Amino acid sequence: MKGKNNEDRYGVSAFILNNLDRRPVVLAVLSDGIGGHRAGEVASEIAVNQISAVVAASDASQPVETLIAAVQQASVAIQSQATQNSEQAGMGATCACVWVIGDRLYTATVGDSRVYLLRGGRIQRLSIDHTWLQEAVDQGLLTVEQTLGHPNAHVIRRYLGSAVPPEVDVRLRLDDDEDDERAEANQGAQLLPGDRLVLSSDGLTDLVQDEEILKAYTEQTPEVATQTLIDLANARGGHDNITIVTLQMPPRKTQESWLRRNRRKLAFGCAALLLALAALAGLIFGGMWLAGRGGDQKVTPTITLAAPLLQNTATMEEATVAPQASATPEVLAPQASATVEPVLPGDGGPTLTPWPTYTPQP
Repeated sequence: MKGKNNEDRYGVSAFILNNLDRRPVVLAVLSDGIGGHRAGEVASEIAVNQISAVVAASDASQPVETLIAAVQQASVAIQSQATQNSEQAGMGATCACVWVIGDRLYTATVGDSRVYLLRGGRIQRLSIDHTWLQEAVDQGLLTVEQTLGHPNAHVIRRYLGSAVPPEVDVRLRLDDDEDDERAEANQGAQLLPGDRLVLSSDGLTDLVQDEEILKAYTEQTPEVATQTLIDLANARGGHDNITIVTLQMPPRKTQESWLRRNRRKLAFGCAALLLALAALAGLIFGGMWLAGRGGDQKVTPTITLAAPLLQNTATMEEATVAPQASATPEVLAPQASATVEPVLPGDGGPTLTPWPTYTPQP
């Protein structure tokens, strides 16, 4: 509503890993340019394109490491561009990345663009803002209520394009009480049917509360809810660009319908597997039966003990059998009247299909 140049950019890519691994993969990247007249929109454009390209070129075997490398390469690219053009000196950008591989979630953030998870009627902020205000709250200097309308609200501590590549935040906080180590260990968390992910720039979250985001998506369709949130932020001043990207896991009924559509194939596959197992079992037991009847000599071998067994005093480990070295097999008469049973051991190139990064003005 302030007529500001749109410095937000976003990209959504959908692809598969390879012909053998057909899991669906979705990458969403949102970036908010900083620097105002110093080409913040150029920085955010570089961020989205660079991160998307690096992720698409990977084999997804190390998702967290790939996201970190992608974000830092984007930072270097922005800084390099800024040093080559005096009009772009000082430009930078935030980023919020969500990478879903099958039903596994990976995130990476720098700056104050956020990632939310909506699940079971609750909203959880997965990312942590890299701002002066967040640090003040973490250190107990301010309460959350005191941060509302604070003059330092837009002072960020990390951004892409800095002289030294920023530390990429891979904390994925599924609970507000988790420490940093636990939050990082959450990477690769399983998404459930119906889970919704929301990425947003600070143009929304400066003016709209988390519970209002939850209410909109709970009560309305995704398209209507997204527009409702944008309208709400604009009605409260709309002092910055507003960008929202939302993704949702397929609901459970979609998975159940797939089972219904493919029940014949599944039944046939199970029947074929059972027949194959039955045939294999028949071959094994048949071979054992024939082996038991074969041979010209029907001699039952006995075991010669190296030492008499002491009943009720020797353990399994103490009872040892010494093999007899002899080139000519012979049948030995059992010693005394002991019958010994054998002693068994104990159990002990992907294809990238990006959406345009241009975000139209509200």
